Amino acid sequence: MNKTIESIFKAHLKPKEVYQGGKNPPVSAGKIYKMSSNENPLGQSPKATEALLKAAQTIGVYPDQTDIRLREALVKDFDGQLDVDQFICGNSGSEIIDMLLRAFINEDDEVIYSNPCFLPYAVFSRWYGAKQIDVPLLYPSYDLDVESILNAITEKTKIIFLTSPNNPTGTYIPKPVLDDFINKIPKDIIIVFDEVYRHFANVEDYVSGLSYVKEGHNVVAVNSFSKTYGLAGQRIGYCYTTNTIANYIRQIHKPFLLPITSIEAAIGALNDTKFIAETVKTVQEGRNYLANEFDKLGITYWPSQSNFFIIDPPLSEFEFTDILMEQGIMVRPVSQFGAPGKVRITIGTQEANDALVNALKKIKTIAW
Repeated sequence: MNKTIESIFKAHLKPKEVYQGGKNPPVSAGKIYKMSSNENPLGQSPKATEALLKAAQTIGVYPDQTDIRLREALVKDFDGQLDVDQFICGNSGSEIIDMLLRAFINEDDEVIYSNPCFLPYAVFSRWYGAKQIDVPLLYPSYDLDVESILNAITEKTKIIFLTSPNNPTGTYIPKPVLDDFINKIPKDIIIVFDEVYRHFANVEDYVSGLSYVKEGHNVVAVNSFSKTYGLAGQRIGYCYTTNTIANYIRQIHKPFLLPITSIEAAIGALNDTKFIAETVKTVQEGRNYLANEFDKLGITYWPSQSNFFIIDPPLSEFEFTDILMEQGIMVRPVSQFGAPGKVRITIGTQEANDALVNALKKIKTIAW
């Protein structure tokens, strides 16, 4: 018997592509505008900071055993449209996605997603041995290919990932399209509806997952405190769904899962309506400004309902990213997300947006 330790490794966990988050600016760099990770351009909620600092005085003891206080705050935030048992909280939206896959996926089950999309849909589903079915978004519109997804469903399909607004494209799924699609989905399939960027959408036909959950559809809407609330460093997120699904998922919710600092910061952020409104205003105004400037510069971009744009740069994505970095602007290539050749640019403060535009003007004179 000459077996090695590798002989007991799970085949679906052998080294493959892994998700890599956005990078931080180099420590030695000068003034850098980080427009690469879709973080809140205004920083974090002052009320969240105040609550976190107060909570930091008690980190020597265990936090709340459950997430009930945060769930109660979410009920209030949703104006009582859902009850407390319909929410589940975790350490980031990414962990919520992992939790859902852990709850529903057995080896050889099928998961459907649509590239370009958030890479963890694919990476995390591989951890549980799922067969991954990629039904790409329609190009060049990046619209959802509804008919192809419906045709891809089999008896082994357990989860369909939908994202609106979508990362990295910034596109969304109009309500009429989503209504028709959800009504055609078999009753034994979970729709994971990633709505992390929902606060930034302002078109009339945008819809969150709320109405579908209230109607009893098998929808799990994933949210995060990293974007609108400015708590990316605290790694906290949540989802809401029907009581039946939530009570099932809660069976794998660990006690003492959330740090006390995260709980208190999230509750503080939910109460900071002034900061939330200012964040949304900053993003939407910056989005209009950058779209207008992209038009002037002749840069190909996709209309966005999120806090970022995806563009088709006039150079290779990595050359373009490197040149912008030399100008003090940090953006992100998104080949890894299924959008080869494209670059994602986070909307920043007006100062950051101006710096980006000035850098693009300089690049235009020398590179295209």
